[in-house]
Amino acid sequence: MHTFCIPILTSSVFTVYLDEPVWEFSAAEQIILHKIKAPTDQMAPLAFLLLFHLLGFQVFAEISSKIGINYGQVGNNLPSPSRSIERIKSMKIGRVKLYDANPEILRLLSGTNISVSIMVPNNEITGIASDQSKADEWVRNNVLPYYPKTMIRYLLVGNEILSYFSDQDRQIWHDLVPAMTKIKYSLKSKNITNIKIGTPLAMDVVQTSFPPSSGSFRSDISETVMVPLVRFLNRTKSFFFIDVYPFFPWSSNPKDISLDYALLKNISNNSTLRYTDPGSGLVYTNLLDQMLDSLIFAMTKLGYPNIRLLIAETGWPNSSSEQNQPGANVHNAATYNRNLVQKIVTKPTIGTPARPGVVIPTFIFALYDENQKGGPGTERHWGLLYADGTPVYDIDLTGKRSANDYEPLPEKRHFIKGIHYDD
Repeated sequence: MHTFCIPILTSSVFTVYLDEPVWEFSAAEQIILHKIKAPTDQMAPLAFLLLFHLLGFQVFAEISSKIGINYGQVGNNLPSPSRSIERIKSMKIGRVKLYDANPEILRLLSGTNISVSIMVPNNEITGIASDQSKADEWVRNNVLPYYPKTMIRYLLVGNEILSYFSDQDRQIWHDLVPAMTKIKYSLKSKNITNIKIGTPLAMDVVQTSFPPSSGSFRSDISETVMVPLVRFLNRTKSFFFIDVYPFFPWSSNPKDISLDYALLKNISNNSTLRYTDPGSGLVYTNLLDQMLDSLIFAMTKLGYPNIRLLIAETGWPNSSSEQNQPGANVHNAATYNRNLVQKIVTKPTIGTPARPGVVIPTFIFALYDENQKGGPGTERHWGLLYADGTPVYDIDLTGKRSANDYEPLPEKRHFIKGIHYDD
């Protein structure tokens, strides 16, 4: 159960008990709340009224709709962390997700009111799973020096660990929930209750995703890994963190999947393109919703229908150095991410067909093109910014600009700064 304390003009303190956090506080407010621990009931009615006056009517759903960004650093030509955080603030980004717990970046984010996600590396999961003292040490070294001045809100254990299949990786699969449980215990022992514990997974955890109502998890992980995981997420009221990229199913099957459907174009121009799921009767207007709802149906089949989704990564590549990857260009990347922002921040909240009106916190991948990432050419070209910090294309992450307010996009072609490859 989530608790927070409100100081009330005297020495009295009022503790509000909630099933899940509804308000997010600024860094300054969080410092006050974190330090106050002694509850009393006597001032409850007045305190509840003053809650809105003193801290503002900041509803969780409203805060959750702010767009986040994945700040990766797999490049040898990227701007400094200080310059990067200034750029993030200028872009009005509401959340930042890191792939570690970089001390310099966490210090720079102090007092910014930007929500932060940090990560335990895959290679530390097994040690933490087997030893509570290692979990305590990780929290002591990577959370306590920065919290609450830095608004750490998510602590992710590993990254796409269920997408690796060596014998050692398979052992880590089974260490995942024990490690998450020990990290949760470490935070609770320090009276930190507003950091959600999770683990980002790729869509390959789903064995069947089409139609969405047939969604089910892979047979090799369903009972042994996914059941304990969703049980933990449900118990702690955390999110199912998912890396979801419509680009990949579209690029592997462009003849049968409409590009407009993958680019979320129905969001902006009310296209008549529709798909009706024969199992549920739900009507879909874009590929992203199909993919997300397949996860909801998969969790429901395990007996957990109410765990909320959080998009840990999504985006579209702005270029590729390889000719066999059509669709990776500035035009499509800008179209997808602009439409994504509109979908996530629109009021009233759109949600998905299976969960209409439910906010899905979302992190776009990525802040920069990262020139040292391995894999196909697209892997190095997902950024909203080039390595020199200039924008690859214009995008308003607050969602206040309509599609008609942007300058025309480049023609659909592969694009690397200074080099063009026609599709």
